[in-house]
Amino acid sequence: MRVLNFNAGPATLPLSALELARDELLDFGGTGMSIMEHSHRGKDFEAVHAETKSLMREIIGVPDTHEILFVQGGASQLFAQIPMNFAHVGKCADYVVTGAWGEKAVSEAKVVAKMLNTTTHVAASTGEGDGKEKQYHRVPEDAEIKPDAAAAYLHYTSNETIHGVEFHRIPSAGNAPLICDASSDFIWKKVDISKFALVYAGAQKNVGPSGIVVVLARKDFIAQGRTDIPKIFQLRTVAENDSLYNTPPTFAIYLIRNVMRWIKTEGGLEAMEKKNREKAKLVYDALDAHAGFYRLPVEKASRSVMNVIFNLPNEGLEEKFLGEAKKRKMVGLKGHRSVGGMRASLYNAVPVEWAKALAELIADFAKQNG
Repeated sequence: MRVLNFNAGPATLPLSALELARDELLDFGGTGMSIMEHSHRGKDFEAVHAETKSLMREIIGVPDTHEILFVQGGASQLFAQIPMNFAHVGKCADYVVTGAWGEKAVSEAKVVAKMLNTTTHVAASTGEGDGKEKQYHRVPEDAEIKPDAAAAYLHYTSNETIHGVEFHRIPSAGNAPLICDASSDFIWKKVDISKFALVYAGAQKNVGPSGIVVVLARKDFIAQGRTDIPKIFQLRTVAENDSLYNTPPTFAIYLIRNVMRWIKTEGGLEAMEKKNREKAKLVYDALDAHAGFYRLPVEKASRSVMNVIFNLPNEGLEEKFLGEAKKRKMVGLKGHRSVGGMRASLYNAVPVEWAKALAELIADFAKQNG
């Protein structure tokens, strides 16, 4: 029996995508071997690779101005790789920080800045407090974002998985190219990709398994990247070689293809958004109905549709809540170790029925323990 998986990533995948992988695991397309055993330069894998990109371009609406790249190393590698490519001498790498992942992106950019003699600037931060006690409860208004006049780019995190803070608009970047870490809310709804110089997302939340990053980048922006860094770290190299410069994670790309097929069958991103908003409403309404018992740290206008963050009155009740969740076959509700509390991740593959079951648990537990 499959459990109700609310993990933040690696996260639940569509059952049909997993079933197809199971059925084809030993014999892909009648070839007598697994897709994992095929050469990444052979025609069988090349067909999977091309279909994956074609489905993504169609479903997401990626314009012809942008490349679709598959990069290894996770989004955390991109934290360093982006400034390595695009933070030029005499220009500043700008960052908007709304949570832990934005902090990590800035931290890596500062390391790169020392190596390449560039500069890094925090254009806006909504953090309150210092050090490990720093908290984030909202995204900034556009008026609070102060890009550097010579910004090489402005980077922001569209959804902070740990703090549950999400942008529900595309922020203003002034004249700077806009870069978005969309790891935890990628393809939950339709977004105008043409407004971005680069969007990147770790696959392990809404797109596929861990170990691969999807990058949507404007072709002319890629061409502006630095050439004085190793070729393996240049996004130009990835683009010029169709993400096949070195051996890619072939099984991960295959699973992304399966997920994109599922999204298309389900009705595309319009259908994803409708279901995602329904799920989030079910859970937030249940929490708000018992506001005297549960605490929601994020301001309503900045609440994440993907990651619902909440706290109970004390740690003892939080452990009891997790125990009750386990009895109901729910997993992955414990909050990140850095902030504690609870976290329910409601990614695309989480069925509405799971959100209803979680809402029932929230209501029942408050009535029994409030």
